[in-house]
Amino acid sequence: MKQSNAQRMAMIDAGLNLIAQALSIYDSDLRLAACNRCFQEMFNLPSELVQEGASFARTIRYIAEQGDYGPIDDIDSFVAQRVQQAMAFVPHYVERRRANGQMISIEGAPLPQGGWVTVYTDITPTKRVEALLRARSEELSDQVMSYTEELSATNRKLAATISTLEETQRQLTQTEARTRLTTEMMPAHIAHVDGEGFYTFTNGRLSSVFPGRPSDILGRHIDEVLGAYSAARIAPHMAAAYQGESSVFEFTEDQDSRRLRVALTPDGEGGVFVLSMDVTEETQARVALQQTRKRELAAQMINGMAHDFSNLLTIILGMQTKLARAPLPGEAAELVEATLSAARRGGRLLDRMAQMTNRSGLRPQATDLNALLEEMRILATPSLPQGVGLSVLDNTGAGRVLLDPGRLQDALLNLILNARDACGASGQITVAAHLVGQTWIEFTVGDTGPGFSGEALENGLNPFFTTKGQEGSGLGLSMVYDMVKSAGGNIRIGNTVSGAMVTLRLPYRRAPHASGGIALLVEDSDRLRATYREMLMELGYSVIEATSVDEAIALVADVEGIALILSDIRLEGSATGVDLCARLGTGAPPVVLMTSLPPSAPLCRTAQTQAPLLQKPFERAQLSALLQKETHHA
Repeated sequence: MKQSNAQRMAMIDAGLNLIAQALSIYDSDLRLAACNRCFQEMFNLPSELVQEGASFARTIRYIAEQGDYGPIDDIDSFVAQRVQQAMAFVPHYVERRRANGQMISIEGAPLPQGGWVTVYTDITPTKRVEALLRARSEELSDQVMSYTEELSATNRKLAATISTLEETQRQLTQTEARTRLTTEMMPAHIAHVDGEGFYTFTNGRLSSVFPGRPSDILGRHIDEVLGAYSAARIAPHMAAAYQGESSVFEFTEDQDSRRLRVALTPDGEGGVFVLSMDVTEETQARVALQQTRKRELAAQMINGMAHDFSNLLTIILGMQTKLARAPLPGEAAELVEATLSAARRGGRLLDRMAQMTNRSGLRPQATDLNALLEEMRILATPSLPQGVGLSVLDNTGAGRVLLDPGRLQDALLNLILNARDACGASGQITVAAHLVGQTWIEFTVGDTGPGFSGEALENGLNPFFTTKGQEGSGLGLSMVYDMVKSAGGNIRIGNTVSGAMVTLRLPYRRAPHASGGIALLVEDSDRLRATYREMLMELGYSVIEATSVDEAIALVADVEGIALILSDIRLEGSATGVDLCARLGTGAPPVVLMTSLPPSAPLCRTAQTQAPLLQKPFERAQLSALLQKETHHA
């Protein structure tokens, strides 16, 4: 695994320098792989001989030239002999006296992959005591006792130091374990990269935020891990972070088109802390809430204007109708008829505006997408000229998904009719659907007409813009836009080499269904939990229970085969059912939410963008109908 020099040196300093003895590790080519500070200090080695790759032969020559081995007649032969002995990789233990009088023990052991490790220990005090004990002179007894006491005191100090270090290590290990557990429980990727861009810490959740990326990333470079597309979008912010500037930004990654939020914080030592979160569903909910608010404001304004305008139109229509019945010159009769036509068109426009602004919210249900598209093809075909063909392609393989089938079908039919008008007497219209990762269902409606004009590309989604003159209201694409945004999706219009194309993206959510298996019931009321447990068991589920989001997340992680999650919005603790949906992430079991909050409550509206929502109180039949909706639909 590739590691930066800074990371390698940090590991060596943190580990080997804690050892009291001198230590060196040479590889099979007798090149230095690692050593500690004590090795350099014991033999007073220059810095070039303690760098990775330093030659064993040069090190032996340097030590010999300093007189450490005593007088040597032929240093070249001495060095060659030592190198030959080292190349044998034979375990050995020797003791020798250095030129400065210090006694050291040298213990060498070969490594399985080649090379060897050597430990040098200062045994001078031990040898001194041994010499004194061997002496028969009683005069030395006091010195022996003195040295013995000195060694005993030193041992006591070492024992106390070791105890302190062990306690400190225990506390640090415990703190590190708690910190790691906390970071691993968070629905985000937390990491640290050094000044060269190599990962030095990760909580192992990268793959849950960045689809398709690995989680085993320690020692790897951030550009290699994230890939060229994502790395390019993060690069300018990383450059600023290396200069000490914190930042928070969002971007859409390339594999599943998920919306990601990244926070970069300099660590003050040249590295950067990285926090990454998947905010796709938050973005979808925000878009849906913004569109809902826009519709409410538009409805308030339009309803007020429509009331007064309807009264005026009623007066105009009444007066013009009387005039139409009176004997008038030919030119005047034509003016009256034109006025009546304009007033009636104004009435129809008011009706369309009221439909768009006063529509109820989306009602997602389990829908067979293939059946919906086939039904739409049957409905649309009779309205097309004989020379206009219609192709409908379902490439999703998605089975049953959660969406509002009526509103989606209306939107697609609207786009097909627009494409028909663009094609004229002959052409081809193609409607296609496919999945974008596990994030979106993408629908495209393309035609072989002349394409959008520059003005239409700029204003096509604006209300009342039309290229059909008196024949169009300018609200068709606006109603499609409203449906898509209310679902938390987006819409794009453009031209291809063969004509125009409109692209709709709606959030992809699998539909739950009652097929038995294990159901996780998340409800903090004992009485209600008993009621819903009975409902689920009668529908063929085995039930496990939780009262909070944390409990539910733990059960999902520990229990295999959970087929359904039924959760209240308000739960024990501060986290809600909406938070549960966010923390589950992709690949989780289908979720059905329930609430006693009024539909207008902000939390209730947010919940509707996350999962199917049952309004309390409900009966088993209602729960079963939701779970089996796709069967009835088919």
